[in-house]
Amino acid sequence: MLTNEEAARKILTGTGLFSSRVRAERAGAISPGQTGVLRQLAKAGPLTPGALADRLNSQPQSLSRTFAALEEQGWIRRRPDPDDGRQSLLEITPAGSEVLAAEMRPREVWLADALKHLTDAERDFLVVAAGLLERLSEEAR
Repeated sequence: MLTNEEAARKILTGTGLFSSRVRAERAGAISPGQTGVLRQLAKAGPLTPGALADRLNSQPQSLSRTFAALEEQGWIRRRPDPDDGRQSLLEITPAGSEVLAAEMRPREVWLADALKHLTDAERDFLVVAAGLLERLSEEAR
């Protein structure tokens, strides 16, 4: 049986290699940073710039250009936070959802094809593992 440290190394190696391959499968219409912002907004709904930066393990100041570029393209919009008038909320627009879907499509096609090489049980195991990895990433916040 592996120790937690050994398991961590194996998981990090596997997810790192997988992430690199997934990042290579992209439409290239938007930057990886823009993709990350749009994905978070699509998943979580409207967020303050600070909350969004936290989800991306970044600082709001370092994302200000990305926010501005996405806003300029009409892929996100800024609106006042109804709970705190000093804050604004960022939300993805329908056009932002479309560009995100187009950017993600090559990844989904590549992975769907790669999954054909696994058994149904292996594929189902990966789906469970993906849920666990997502849970671990959110618990770390």
